[in-house]
Amino acid sequence: MATRQKFNQSQQERRRRIFSEDFKRKKVSEIEQRLTTISEISKEYEVSVTSVKRWIDKYSTDRKKGVKTIVESESDTRKLLEYKSRIADLERIIGQKQVLLDFKDKLIELAEEEYGIDIKKKYSSKPLFGSGAIENP
Repeated sequence: MATRQKFNQSQQERRRRIFSEDFKRKKVSEIEQRLTTISEISKEYEVSVTSVKRWIDKYSTDRKKGVKTIVESESDTRKLLEYKSRIADLERIIGQKQVLLDFKDKLIELAEEEYGIDIKKKYSSKPLFGSGAIENP
C-alpha cells in the first residue's frame, strides 16, 4: 500500500491526478470486502468522499447501477424487531388492565346503586393516627 507522503500534494496537484481503473477497482473491492472504509481511502489518498462513492457506483460488483441500498447491522434490525414486539406486548397488557379497571368501576357503580352505599369514599390527606404513621394496635 502506498504511503500518505507519496500522495501528499497541493490542492492544485491533486486536481490533476488520475487514478488508474485498476486502482479504483481494487479500492472498491476492498470496501466491498470490508477491509477498509470510504473515509479511510479518502483520507489515505486525499481523494474526496464523493469521488470514492463514484468509483463504487462505477466499479462495484455487488451493486446494481442506479439502486441505492441501505446497510444496517443485523443487531440493529433484531433490536428494532424486539422493541416493536415489546411495545405491542405492553400495549396489549395496558389494554387488558384498562378493561379490568372499567369492569371494576362499573361493578362498584352497580353495587352503590343496588345497596345505596357510597363505596367510593373520598379520602382526606389527614393521617389516620396521631404521628402520620399507621401503628399496629
